[in-house]
Amino acid sequence: MKSLHTCVRVKDLDKSTEFYRDVFGYEETKRLDYPEAEFTLVYMALPGEDYELELTYNYDQEEPYDLGNGYGHIAIGVDDLKDMHDTLSEKGYDITDLTELSDGAANYFFVKDPDGYKIEIIQL
Repeated sequence: MKSLHTCVRVKDLDKSTEFYRDVFGYEETKRLDYPEAEFTLVYMALPGEDYELELTYNYDQEEPYDLGNGYGHIAIGVDDLKDMHDTLSEKGYDITDLTELSDGAANYFFVKDPDGYKIEIIQL
């Protein structure tokens, strides 16, 4: 078995692809338009990885998606956590403070994408 992708539904496809590209360096791997079914799928991956993030855009979605209380987050590792935190803060993204687990197991913070999905940024 192999993990293939994670799907998130997005309200503004351009804004979401820009966010994942500009903030994390994701690259679009494929785009599938289904006008008869009224949705578009955009697959994105980090360079050198084959695991993808699937952004699903439903043409008729007018209201923001209800994220519910079951979704947790996507996690991305970075080499310089403080630099990433400073950069996203300067750009005005919705981020949390830097946090360290009490046992020192992880240093991290969260950023929200344009639809409010949380992405955990962890020090590698």
